[in-house]
Amino acid sequence: MDESQLIVACKKQERSAQKALYERYAPLMMTVCLRYSHEGETARDLLHDGFIHVFSQISSFSGKGSFEGWLRRIFVNLALENYRKEKRKNLFLEEYKQAQIDEADIGFGEAVDFEDVPRSEILKIIQELPPGYQTVFNLFIFEDMSHKEIAQQMGISEASSRSQFSRAKAILQKKVSIFQEKNQ
Repeated sequence: MDESQLIVACKKQERSAQKALYERYAPLMMTVCLRYSHEGETARDLLHDGFIHVFSQISSFSGKGSFEGWLRRIFVNLALENYRKEKRKNLFLEEYKQAQIDEADIGFGEAVDFEDVPRSEILKIIQELPPGYQTVFNLFIFEDMSHKEIAQQMGISEASSRSQFSRAKAILQKKVSIFQEKNQ
């Protein structure tokens, strides 16, 4: 079945089509979920919730634009919603963790060459970032959002978005440098 036939069948709530659509897009959407979560279990929960949302809202897909883009938007929005919920629940803990990051230890240095670092290692490093840094970094780099858009989505100031992005980038550079030193 091609994509358009699969979508039509899913709109009719055909289980076999839903399964086929899931199998086709789950690996790609899992990558999106992993970028926005600190652990595999949360990513799997986001994936599960995302597909429930997809199947309940698939009738709203008009066929204009990319289906993959429509899916990605659902999963990113779900991840942002999850982030906001977690932020409210763990605000104190998150602030404490971020306060523990000493800028002197981050090592704002020259740009690091990421090309010789496996994608799985970069993903792991991104997942280790504090939640706010991780979300801002992902939205800016992978979703191509401006700091103004990120600030609006996350309910923070533009300056905070820029600061969190800079810190995330510095932490990534430091950890990638450490990884490269260990693997030389």
